[in-house]
Amino acid sequence: MFSVGHAYRRHLPHYQNDGRTYFVTFATKDRWVLPSGARDVVLRHVLAEHEWRMFLHVVVVMPDHVHFIGTPFPDFPLAKINKGIKGTSARKINQLLKREGVVWQDEPFDHQIRRDESLQEKIDYVCQNPVRKGLVSTPDEYAWLWKQWAAFGGRTG
Repeated sequence: MFSVGHAYRRHLPHYQNDGRTYFVTFATKDRWVLPSGARDVVLRHVLAEHEWRMFLHVVVVMPDHVHFIGTPFPDFPLAKINKGIKGTSARKINQLLKREGVVWQDEPFDHQIRRDESLQEKIDYVCQNPVRKGLVSTPDEYAWLWKQWAAFGGRTG
């Protein structure tokens, strides 16, 4: 179990507190645009973490970056979750596309959602990302978006 204020560091300081929810963003190397098959791979690997190492609230795989909001379970460091998603998806993407090379930028950005912030507002922000980027008219049209409610009969992306 992590103590309050547990820190890990690469270039940016990262703090993880037990029971807290995090907004995570990571981008492709040089903002490379992922083809649709590669986005499928990423979505699958983020969803694999749901109810295994974290409770996933929402994920969107954009053409050149990923946003997700999740609450890591005790004993599962966010850094390990991120590394697992990025490492496994990068290998699978390179296999799928018969290519070699770096897929993701080294460092994800993570933000602990504070108690005074609205989790629902953050989830809505993630869901509206493809709309803001002009990729679709409504979030439901975007194939690489999953919200926790989807597990209860909604669309699964």
